[in-house]
Amino acid sequence: MLGNTILAQYPTFLTFLAVFVAMVVVMVLMPFFIRLLRVHQIGQQVRADGPERHLVKQGTPTMGGVVILVSVAVGVVLCGVYKPKADFVPLILVTLATIATGVIGFVDDASKVIKERSLGLRPNAKMILLTLISVAFCLAAVNWGQIRPTVTIPFLPPIDLGVLSTTIDIAGFPFQIPWLYLIFVFLLMAGFSNAVNLVDGLDGLAAGTVLVTMAVMAAIAYRSNMIDLALFAASVCGGCIGFLWFNAYPAKIFMGDTGSLALGAAFAGIAVMTKTEAVSILVGAIFVIEALSVIIQVGYFKLTRKRVFLMAPLHHHFEQKGWSETTVVIRFWIVAALFASLGFAIFFYSGIH
Repeated sequence: MLGNTILAQYPTFLTFLAVFVAMVVVMVLMPFFIRLLRVHQIGQQVRADGPERHLVKQGTPTMGGVVILVSVAVGVVLCGVYKPKADFVPLILVTLATIATGVIGFVDDASKVIKERSLGLRPNAKMILLTLISVAFCLAAVNWGQIRPTVTIPFLPPIDLGVLSTTIDIAGFPFQIPWLYLIFVFLLMAGFSNAVNLVDGLDGLAAGTVLVTMAVMAAIAYRSNMIDLALFAASVCGGCIGFLWFNAYPAKIFMGDTGSLALGAAFAGIAVMTKTEAVSILVGAIFVIEALSVIIQVGYFKLTRKRVFLMAPLHHHFEQKGWSETTVVIRFWIVAALFASLGFAIFFYSGIH
């Protein structure tokens, strides 16, 4: 009991401990998981329209995101028991959204393996499920998490997206449905989930960029005195560090949609609960840029039958220009770190917290 009390006085130590615990969990479990996947011949189905050099990755074990999510849970639970009692609602909501999107990703990965094709779930089905999760998360955050339906832009007055709301009386409880904020949260959560999924195209790219951006989100949560979410984000960082040991080029395993969709939702969820939705767009700018490259490529091709980039998402464009895979990955990590650092600096000096 005395040890618990002493540790509770050092939330910074607990946050770094969460990184270590999650990292160790992945390092210990991943070799067994990889062996299990190989025994059952559960491997990645490579896109036929992707770079030719990626065809050698066909059959590489996938769904490594399962172990990352397990490590996050272990890190939060083991380190969270020492933390002073607080409001667990933000942590519960972000965790549920992360798990739910992870389940979508798992089903998507499993369908790719079973059908032996790279497409997985139909885009419409995936988007419907992501819509349901983001809507449920938003409503729960507003009504039970006491989150205001506003968007805070640094150095500017908050934008009230609750002006168009419907309130329903449920057993004496006023249940608010902020329609504009609902749409915004959907765009944020579904957008980041799909964006991280698009980034997950090179060995170590998604894990490294998520590591960098979630480190900043951990700092934001810590600065906002939301230690539960700081532990959660720190555990994600630790899980990604451990995963990179096995996912670095040449990758022995991929995180799959199980990991990429879940981690994107986790990033967006923390942004909503810390009221840094606008800042998160800058912190996670590398994901935004990658997603925009696909939108621009598809839209421009439909209009002109020409391409803006040699290949989309953007990381494939640089591959086609002759950059090696490791060069693309490391330089994208650097760009992600620059944007994430700038985002935290603006958050810090704008006084959002």
